[in-house]
Amino acid sequence: MKIKNISHVFFDLDHTLWDFDKNSALAFQNIFSNRKIDLNLADFLKVYQPINFEYWERYRKDEVTKKALRYGRLKDSFDSLKYTVTDDLIDELAVDYVDLLPANNHLLDGGKDILDYLNKTYQLHIITNGFEEVQHKKLKNAGISDYFSTVTTSEEAGVKKPHPKIFETALNKSAARPENSLMIGDNYEADCTGAKTCGIKSIFFDYYANREKIDVIQIKTLNELKTYL
Repeated sequence: MKIKNISHVFFDLDHTLWDFDKNSALAFQNIFSNRKIDLNLADFLKVYQPINFEYWERYRKDEVTKKALRYGRLKDSFDSLKYTVTDDLIDELAVDYVDLLPANNHLLDGGKDILDYLNKTYQLHIITNGFEEVQHKKLKNAGISDYFSTVTTSEEAGVKKPHPKIFETALNKSAARPENSLMIGDNYEADCTGAKTCGIKSIFFDYYANREKIDVIQIKTLNELKTYL
């Protein structure tokens, strides 16, 4: 069933269009090779991914700074594996990671196809809690920056999703009205609850297949958007 009266579609980026897990793994693969880190990559990622998720949740709630996130997620991961790394090296690895992460450009399955499909009918936009300097590189390197009329980051807005101000900033930039807008993202609280606060409809992308019991449309693949748009 199509959602009516939509002119503007706002996407989250990481875990919604951009394949963060795959691109992150490739970045660490390069780092471990270049820096001679003697750890099994799969073992590291198994520990790192939930730690990184937790740090991003804390960052979203303003419980940690950007600097603390970049350092802490690595420090805690290495500590969990009982692998000794100096603070200076962790700082260097944090810089390496931010430099290498946007160099990889894998999208989630159906990402390019759905953008081609939607771009014919809707104005497309990005709203992301990711870092300003990194997110624009991701879009450019993945070859999808031209699809989006506007890109709004939390650093630009001064607040993070689900704060209403970041959605209001995006609406103002795009000259979009809430009642004609739709938000699509993988974080129910940040993307869907935040959008609802501003009167914006939303679709939850169940990236981790958790089958949440929530009051919004859920999709498991990007291609399912064609059912609603």
